[in-house]
Amino acid sequence: MTGSLLPARSQGRGLALAAVATAFLLAFHRAVPNTPGRLGSLLEAFLPWLGAVVLVLFGWALLRRAALALVALLLPLAAWTHLFGGLWLPAADPRPGELVVAQHNVSDENADPDGTARALAAAGPDLIALQELLPAALPAYERTLAAAYPYHAVHGTVGLWSRHPLTGVRPVDIKPRAITQSWNRGLRAEVRTPHGPVAAYVAHLPSVRIGPGGFASARRDESARLLGRAIADEELPRVVLLGDLNGTVDDRGLAPLTSRLHVAERGFAPSFPAAFPVARIDQVMARSATVTQVRTLPATGSDHLPLVARVSPLRADLPGR
Repeated sequence: MTGSLLPARSQGRGLALAAVATAFLLAFHRAVPNTPGRLGSLLEAFLPWLGAVVLVLFGWALLRRAALALVALLLPLAAWTHLFGGLWLPAADPRPGELVVAQHNVSDENADPDGTARALAAAGPDLIALQELLPAALPAYERTLAAAYPYHAVHGTVGLWSRHPLTGVRPVDIKPRAITQSWNRGLRAEVRTPHGPVAAYVAHLPSVRIGPGGFASARRDESARLLGRAIADEELPRVVLLGDLNGTVDDRGLAPLTSRLHVAERGFAPSFPAAFPVARIDQVMARSATVTQVRTLPATGSDHLPLVARVSPLRADLPGR
C-alpha cells in the first residue's frame, strides 16, 4: 500500500481548515485569550513565524494537489502580508533632522565590552542606548565611546551616550512591586539636538519565561504600564524610547507603549537570541516622529544583536493600534 491512509479529498479539506485557522490566528490574534497561561501574548511573541506554517501548508498542498487548500491558503497569505509585508519594503530616503540611534543589550556576560563599544560607534549613530551595564564593564564603554560621544548618563544598569548635550537626566521608576532588591532599569534625558529637544527614554523591562504555567510575563507587563505612564506624562512633544523590552511590538503586553508610540515602519530585524534570532525584543519607538527603518548589526559579545534605527521628525499624530 502506498500514499496516505486518508483519501486525497479529506487531506485537502484538512489542509484548507488548517489554512483558515492560520488566517484566523493572524488576523484575530487579539481574540486569543490571555488566560490561562497568557497564551495570547505567547502567540503574539512569535506571530511572524506563522508565515512558516503557511509555507509548510503550501508545500503539502502542492504535493497532494489539493486545489481547495491552495485557494484557502490565499487567506493566511493575505493576512501575513498585511501585518508584516511592509517591513520588507525599502526604507524612505533620509530626511533633514533625522536621528540615527542604536539600541543594544550588551549582556552582563559580555567578555569584550571594548569591542562591543567600537562596533556600535562604527555604525555612526547620534544616540547609543545600552542595557545590562555592569560596574566592572562601564569604564570600557566610557573610555571607548568618549571621543565621539562626549555626553552620557548612566542609571543602574542602563545608559545613554550622545553626540549632543544631555540635560534633565533622571531615573524612571519601572520596578514591578514584586521585586524587592535594588533594581534600576530606566532613565530619561533631554537630548539637545540641532533640530530641537527630544526626550530619550532608555529601559530594560523584566524578562519573560515559558514554563509549565505558560508564558510568564506579568512583571514585564507591569513594568510596561509604568513606563507607559511616564511617557504619557512627558512634557516634551518628541519622544524616543530605546530599550530591551523583552517583547515584540505585536505582544499585547506592550500595548501601554505601542498605543502611545510609533513603531518601525521598515525592517524585520529579529534581535534575539544572537546565535539564531527569532524575535525582535529590542525596540525603538517614537512620539511625534517616525521610526522609518530598523536593522541589526553583526553579533558582538552579547546574546542580543545590536539594533540601529532611523528616526525622522515630525509626526503629530498618535498610532491607532
